Amino acid sequence: MKLKFTKMQGLGNDFVVLDGINQVVNLDRQQIRRLADRHFGIGCDQLLLVEQAQGQADFRYRIFNADGGEVEQCGNGARCFVRYVHDHGLTQNSEIRIETLSGVISPRLENNGNITVNMGKPIFEPERIPFIVDQCALTYQLELPDSPVTICALSMGNPHAVRVVTDIARAPVATEGALIEQHRRFPNKVNVGYLQVIDRNHIKLRVFERGAGETLACGTGACAAVVAGINLGLLDRQVVVSTQGGELTISWQGHGEPVWMTGPAVTVFEGEINL
Repeated sequence: MKLKFTKMQGLGNDFVVLDGINQVVNLDRQQIRRLADRHFGIGCDQLLLVEQAQGQADFRYRIFNADGGEVEQCGNGARCFVRYVHDHGLTQNSEIRIETLSGVISPRLENNGNITVNMGKPIFEPERIPFIVDQCALTYQLELPDSPVTICALSMGNPHAVRVVTDIARAPVATEGALIEQHRRFPNKVNVGYLQVIDRNHIKLRVFERGAGETLACGTGACAAVVAGINLGLLDRQVVVSTQGGELTISWQGHGEPVWMTGPAVTVFEGEINL
């Protein structure tokens, strides 16, 4: 099977994007893992599939992690999705509606080339994250082998655990993040964000992504971190999020309101691969 692909990145969070409208794409888990492999394939954090919408939206957007598992949402990927469908002449609309596993999102291509995405309303009800706990709370104690840690738990269409730390450079992202990702109280696993407050309008963030490990940036992770920081009284309503790959602007006006994310999306190269 020969597939045309586009390699893209949003703040270093990188993707293989496949057009499932103009070519047949039917990949199994092993093939996805091969495409994502940085030595034997193309290399990416996630694979993004562009498809015809099943309902009234403009497109359907499917996301597969590097381990081959399909997930609900990816913010940096959503921006790359918008850039892709514009660059490939699949739409001329500046704002489009996209179906995802977690619902419809509405990204918008700005005049300066950045993309703004309405990421939807954050979800705090434990059963909807999902997170196993007796009742909803602002923070939770999570049991780990060495000692318990304090987290905020929420969903941005996909599950997130957020940890506030004093020094992002020394945060145990790889070790502790891997334990939290697969914790028994997160039945669908979880993305783990480490948040350092610089001031009320600026944070630093590192994320251990479910099924991918630590990535250079995570759009839904940035949204979750800002929401958690606002709920904890640490942040104002609009925040610049500095990741290892660059900066995103996240705004949230509070409960019942959607989270807005603005940032870049870049095409790296295009090619064709035999599977």
